[in-house]
Amino acid sequence: MTLAIRPASAADLATTIRFLEKAGLPVADLCAETLAFVAEQDDLFQGVIGQESFGSVALLRSLVVSADARGAGIGPALVSALEIASLAEGVRELWLLTTDADRFFAKLGYVIRDRVDAPETIRNTEEFSGLCCGDAVLMSKKLS
Repeated sequence: MTLAIRPASAADLATTIRFLEKAGLPVADLCAETLAFVAEQDDLFQGVIGQESFGSVALLRSLVVSADARGAGIGPALVSALEIASLAEGVRELWLLTTDADRFFAKLGYVIRDRVDAPETIRNTEEFSGLCCGDAVLMSKKLS
C-alpha cells in the first residue's frame, strides 16, 4: 500500500467536509483555501490537514484521518508535510485547538498553552473565538 501526500485542491473540499463532519470537527468556516495537504493510499482519500496563515504564525486546521487508516502513520505524515511547507512560507509557530488529540500532538512536539498566550491573529479566528468549544486544548509548536 503506497501512501501519497499531495497538495489539496478545491476538488477535495466536499470529501474533506464529509470526513470532518463524520469526525465531529467544525466545518462552518472551511473553504478550499484552508486545505493544505491530502493523504491518499492506493488512490483512496485517507486524510487531510488544513491551515490558516497569518504571517509568522498559523493555525493548524482540520487534521482528520479515516477511521480504518488510523495508526498507520498518516496523521504524523500530514503534520510533517504541513510543518515543512509552513516553514518554507515563513511561518515560525503553528497553533492548534483540539478536544481529543492533545496526546497525539504532544508526541509531535506541540505543547499545551494558555489561551491568553495565543497571538491576537489566532484569537481572532472563527475556530478560536467560537467554532471550537471553550474547553478545547490550545497547543503550539515553534518551527525551525
